[in-house]
Amino acid sequence: MGQRDAQHEVACEDALPLEALIDRLVAFHGRESVASLPDDAGLVAFQERIEGEAAALEPLLIGEEDRHRLASLRQWLDQDVQRLAPVFFKRRDRLLSASWAVEHPDSRLCDEGRVLLANAIGRDLQGPGAEDVIDPGNDLAALLVGLDARGETDLARQALDRYLRLSGDYGMARLLSVFRVVEALAGARRALARRRAAGEDAERPALLAETMRACHGYLSLAEAYAEFRFPPLVIGIGVSGSGKSRFTRTLVTRLGAVRICSDVERRRVHGLDPQAPSTSPAVDIFSRETTARTYRRMAESAGMLLEAGFPACVDGTFLKREQRDLLRQEAEARGLPVLLVSFEADEVTLRRRIEKRAGRQGVEARESLAILEAQQAGFEAIGDEERMHLLRLDTTADNAAETLAGLIQEHVRLI
Repeated sequence: MGQRDAQHEVACEDALPLEALIDRLVAFHGRESVASLPDDAGLVAFQERIEGEAAALEPLLIGEEDRHRLASLRQWLDQDVQRLAPVFFKRRDRLLSASWAVEHPDSRLCDEGRVLLANAIGRDLQGPGAEDVIDPGNDLAALLVGLDARGETDLARQALDRYLRLSGDYGMARLLSVFRVVEALAGARRALARRRAAGEDAERPALLAETMRACHGYLSLAEAYAEFRFPPLVIGIGVSGSGKSRFTRTLVTRLGAVRICSDVERRRVHGLDPQAPSTSPAVDIFSRETTARTYRRMAESAGMLLEAGFPACVDGTFLKREQRDLLRQEAEARGLPVLLVSFEADEVTLRRRIEKRAGRQGVEARESLAILEAQQAGFEAIGDEERMHLLRLDTTADNAAETLAGLIQEHVRLI
């Protein structure tokens, strides 16, 4: 092992891998919020953060073009924050007194032996607004920008998907564009401040080139976050063992999709922890009423993601046409593309997958096989109108995951 590798390994001894960090962030953000705050507390705090970041960055910029880019971003922020004011008001009861980074300054995010971010989410503890009340979305945005800026786009997409799915806070997605833009401006400020802090060394061409390259990278990220998007809605249909959950996971990194899973939301509507062991709960979470509530919740969550510009991938059996219509209307009402992906496999494969999964879980396969038979008997055939949006995927085929992503990208381009 080389000296550098050894240093990385030592540095990562107490660091958090991404999944563990997200789990802890979700728990941290689920704590009791700050009490007795005015309705506009979150909005005012964020507007002050915008003011502070812009005022700190502007004098550090060298060229007129960069100042123009900052002015354009500032104008976009002012307009979008004003448009999103009702969302800020609605989230008043989620505000926290401090960021995760403030309470965990020595934490680190580590991936495959590499330290990626200090205080685990890369948030600036000295910058504007560091001690103000905070919407949890600011913490997530800091993490996403930190990963994107380091070229870790796949990790950023995994972080977004896992956080929203475990927290159920899909409403946060509406604010992530403005939060990420401000975190990117903070990154640009920090890059240029390093050059100023170097004093006379700031005249060195290599240092100037390095800091300007970092600054421009953050400004480009901010502009990308501010772009208007037409995200698709992907409705994953399939019985138990069809492979829909495994294949929809590939859409997270390939398309930047956020998943909404029926098994997670079904437990959430009864106040059950989505990550709790899959033991039999005291209530019937598969009743007709619970199923209806679950699909309504999934439709509402998908609408929030689409409104925020994120591709949404809904993972469920979708046995009934009314369930598929309910989700499809969320995209069509917004003039966005919608795809129904039917995940399919032959009977032998379905039963083998179910038996294998039961073996892993240490349970009898008989009940799961009975559920499969009931699902097959209760499935309502795809209607003529639905076929206009239908893609069929044989999940036993070679390169099925790549085929799925390619078909979706091609379908979206054609719409």
